[in-house]
Amino acid sequence: MPHSSTIHESLTAVFQVRRFRDTIAAGQPSNESVGHDVGRPASGWHTELGVLLWQRAMEPQTGTWSLPGGRLRDDEDLDFSARRQLAEKVDVREVSHLEQVWVFSDPHRVPPPRRIASAYLGLVPLTADPQLPDDTRWYPVSALPEMSFDHGTVAQHARTRLAAKLSYTNIAFALAPSRFTMSTLREIYCAALGYDVDTTNLQRVLSRRKVITPTGATSTPGKSGGRPAALYRFSDDGLRVTDEFAALRPPT
Repeated sequence: MPHSSTIHESLTAVFQVRRFRDTIAAGQPSNESVGHDVGRPASGWHTELGVLLWQRAMEPQTGTWSLPGGRLRDDEDLDFSARRQLAEKVDVREVSHLEQVWVFSDPHRVPPPRRIASAYLGLVPLTADPQLPDDTRWYPVSALPEMSFDHGTVAQHARTRLAAKLSYTNIAFALAPSRFTMSTLREIYCAALGYDVDTTNLQRVLSRRKVITPTGATSTPGKSGGRPAALYRFSDDGLRVTDEFAALRPPT
């Protein structure tokens, strides 16, 4: 059946490194989370990349979970639409980085009328703590709930694009605080990549590419004392290709 009209929409996979409560029962992962910068919770929590989802209250697929997004208006471009939808749907008004990563155009991806989706990758830094509406939650990317339409595919595609860009750009600036220790930066990379990264090797690679810069300051010593850790910052606050042929690989 031919389509009489085609709707263009934006969908944004917004990621933040967060602390999630560990699985409470086999096959029942908890989506309860706290921001990484609120202090380390007690045992029973782990750090992971989270994605922001809101629950549909209307048909079709009531109760499933969606990426924030919606129809492109006649008087706006796609970037403006993506930011407007984040503000209206999930009350997120500031992201450190936003970029279009793919177009999903399968004629049957949603019920008629046909919708073409421009997918965006959005990143929120560790220190941010957006106040979310009641129907919106952070979910770990490793344990997505029942997703609406093809939104699970869109989220995984954006996560794959983020992992790739961590190898050859400085995109981690959008996930990190303004100043950080190498242990914190390692935690960000491990969460975003989904595998372990060696701290010493990460520091060597990023310093050689002039991605990070020592601030000359140190962190506040913890309760156990010990030598304060050096603080670093990202050399740029915008996206930059650092090595187009590089790849951060999981340990063998």
